[in-house]
Amino acid sequence: MKAYNSNFKQQVQILTILLFILVFVAGCSSTKYIEDYQSIVKKVKIDSIDKAYEENAYNYIQKDIRPSILGLNVGIYNIFNTKNGKYKTSNIKPLGDPPPILDSALVEISRNQIEKYLKSKGFFMAKVKSEIEVKDKKAKLRFVAKPGPPFFINGITYQIPDTTIKNLYLSNKESFTHLRVGKQYDADSLTYEREQIYQLMRQNGYYDFVRQYITYSPDSNQNNSKVGVKLIIENPLDGTKHKTYSIGETNILIAENSEGFTDLDKLSDSLKNKKAFRGIKFTDLSKRFRRNPIVRYDFIREGETYDIRKEVLTYDRLYELNVFKNVKIDYTKAKDSTAKIDPVIFLIPQKRRSDRMEIEVPFNSGTLGFNVSNTYTDNNFLRGAERFQFQIKGGLQMLNEKGVPIFKNIYQRDFSVSAGLTVPRLMIPFAIPMMGKNGMPYTTFSTSYLYALQKDITIRRIFINSVTYDWVETKSKLHSFTPLNFEYRFGSVLIDTNDKTNKNYLVNEEILRNSSYNIQLLARKDFTLGMKYAYSLNADKLLQNRTFVYFRGNIDIAGNLLGAISSLAGDKHDPQNGDYGTIFGLPFNQYVRPEVDVRWYKSLGAESQFVARLNGGVGYAYGNSISVPFEKLFYAGGSNGVRAWQARTLGPGNYNRAVIKSEAARKASYGIDQLGQMRIETNLEYRFMLVNKLFGGKLRGATFLDAGNVWNISPNNPKPETYFDFKRLGQQIAIGTGFGFRYDVQFFVFRFDLGLKLKDPQFAGSEQWVIGKYFNGAKEFKANYLADHSPDRYRFMQYNFGIGMPF
Repeated sequence: MKAYNSNFKQQVQILTILLFILVFVAGCSSTKYIEDYQSIVKKVKIDSIDKAYEENAYNYIQKDIRPSILGLNVGIYNIFNTKNGKYKTSNIKPLGDPPPILDSALVEISRNQIEKYLKSKGFFMAKVKSEIEVKDKKAKLRFVAKPGPPFFINGITYQIPDTTIKNLYLSNKESFTHLRVGKQYDADSLTYEREQIYQLMRQNGYYDFVRQYITYSPDSNQNNSKVGVKLIIENPLDGTKHKTYSIGETNILIAENSEGFTDLDKLSDSLKNKKAFRGIKFTDLSKRFRRNPIVRYDFIREGETYDIRKEVLTYDRLYELNVFKNVKIDYTKAKDSTAKIDPVIFLIPQKRRSDRMEIEVPFNSGTLGFNVSNTYTDNNFLRGAERFQFQIKGGLQMLNEKGVPIFKNIYQRDFSVSAGLTVPRLMIPFAIPMMGKNGMPYTTFSTSYLYALQKDITIRRIFINSVTYDWVETKSKLHSFTPLNFEYRFGSVLIDTNDKTNKNYLVNEEILRNSSYNIQLLARKDFTLGMKYAYSLNADKLLQNRTFVYFRGNIDIAGNLLGAISSLAGDKHDPQNGDYGTIFGLPFNQYVRPEVDVRWYKSLGAESQFVARLNGGVGYAYGNSISVPFEKLFYAGGSNGVRAWQARTLGPGNYNRAVIKSEAARKASYGIDQLGQMRIETNLEYRFMLVNKLFGGKLRGATFLDAGNVWNISPNNPKPETYFDFKRLGQQIAIGTGFGFRYDVQFFVFRFDLGLKLKDPQFAGSEQWVIGKYFNGAKEFKANYLADHSPDRYRFMQYNFGIGMPF
């Protein structure tokens, strides 16, 4: 079975080029589908507007007469929505965008909206006229503006009859106001001010306060370009003053099932005689929830002044418990006319248990594999919104060789079983004020077992247990701390180099000689006791087209406590000569492994973005260890790294697998010899819109440039070409480029990237620039490579499939 062959690659490339040509031609020929009296808008221009306002003014041009930046959208629309040489009037397919057909009514609306926009920015004397030029059924639109002088605020007055509200506003306005004397008039500033006043009132007990109470009255003087602004906050229509409310008794009601509440009147009657505990009546009709885990995240407390922030906070945290599909908060006013409101929180539970199976098929022209997993989830395991997950996962990796059945070419088998319990609070022996104020905190207990077989090489077994705390400092600052991480490894080597009569003796000897460092790591029996910490900044903005810096840093430290105990006990050891400190009869690991990921996201408009990324990490062993565990090594390549290389096939350093002379040895050691203790990767990616409407989703494109590698830094590795050397960094860096597609269907992004190798560090000198061979002499180059590297084949291009953005 083949995943890809050279003919298929050529077919994909040819079909892709033909598709783009077809779509481009279809987009350029839109005029032949319209009526004789119609024209298609090809260009829109706005003249005589300051650059600061031009982009926003353009947004007021009606979309139906705004030409698409890329003709691809129109081309796809034309392919699916034309018939008999004309546009269809029924059964329209939601693919692409229709061409912008000239409509004088829409031109007038656009002109009027641009004029209004300019006046809202303080150009009260602005006038805009439209000009239309039509030739060969193609139209050009030009909007010519005469903004006039900008008006500036020369005075702010207040009409607020309620002195309490006036004092509250004036004492807080400096913390949020955009409305200042001397500033250019801007209606957006007034809108912002109005919203801030509304929030201020609702944060200070004014439950009945609405935005309609706030109005403005600008008074402009046409002669000196000045404008006075009067802020008005009216009293209620009945003439009384605005009233502040305090919180009374809270009712928390959980529906019997996910269908919701059936008879609220009957339920209300049954609650009248129910007693409150600490100001809260808790009623669970489903009988599935304990009181405390739910009440903990009700921040609307009895006796406190009403504050909309605590209402929003309660909404957020109850939803984040992930056990309720609907949360609703209502208030009832006290019947005795006191200024008190009683909250009623309605909760509808969601489905408690789920079982999900996933199948992953990573492949290219060299390897084929699959991973199958089944995950059972209980979202309310101990009736306190605890999430329990149990997963079983298994997979196979196979070499894809011509004439050899793939299931006879399995080189790796993996099996794992894991379980985790996540509790929605920090389980620590001291209280934290307002726990959960900025985000839902979690404590996770996890355990897992992994079994991995590298055919005829090694068996690896790992048993891992950990306790992790996750909490939110702010929406943009997340912390994760694992104070206890316990790992027990026990592997074994399957290679037999003692029996010289074995037909595979020479092959086994070569494998061990060339990959001895990593094989010894796989075969180790050892113990790890350590801790981890991770911090991320702006992770909440990753799906937004904004300009920001993302940072994630983590550090894994192990063995220091055991090392200190060993030193205090007077034990002296010499790890360089195989004398290790032990615990439970096993050597313990001592290392530090920091890693950072820094990205700069730059918005280039509504549908375009540029991303620059730097990722680096290093694993350094010390004290009782001379090497980090095998699982802590880094690899390069793959769909989230240097995408022109398959994962684990790049580096380390200038390593070339031709040093393994035997084809059988290269085949047997596939996947374990191209790892390192240090990694540096950098990526540049430009993202843009291709098709706005495509089968219910959006098709986006990307072009990218990737560079990086992995290296060794610890002593005793027999391959000097794999070590990091700053003086030779330019010769050790791999460079790839390519393009990709991202199909966005709201909740998922399906990704396809095609990477092309530019510079390959496994070669020497000018031969590293393999892009020259791709365009001239590729066939001969690949044949020579196969002769020295069989069964490995050289691939200039690498296909990557994935779900989600690469970074």
